[in-house]
Amino acid sequence: QVQLVESGGGLVQAGGSLRLSCAASGRTFSANAMGWFRQAPGKEREFVAGIPWNGGIPYYADSVKGRFTISRDNAQNTVYLQMNSLKPEDTAVYYCAASKWDLLSYNSIRSVGLYDYWGQGTQVTVSS
Repeated sequence: QVQLVESGGGLVQAGGSLRLSCAASGRTFSANAMGWFRQAPGKEREFVAGIPWNGGIPYYADSVKGRFTISRDNAQNTVYLQMNSLKPEDTAVYYCAASKWDLLSYNSIRSVGLYDYWGQGTQVTVSS
């Protein structure tokens, strides 16, 4: 099993920044690709960003491209999501996820069903 714990959420004004962290523990060698997803009230969980195990090409949802950056530190078993130029529509619970697979394509890394482990989520609220 892999345990994921997110941190760094909070309340920020539009245009501001936040940095989310996701610390992995347990059988971390079982985790390959890592991703961030979010879910707003009344909406389905959606892909935000993903990164393969070796820190290769990251992928982003169009809605966050150019504003968010995903990175990982495998030595620290931690994944980050730097969020800049935040908008009210970014308000959601953000979840970290880990896959047993090393997902290398956009279509795979954005697929909720290919992730095996999930964190409890951290709330991000952007005020206008």
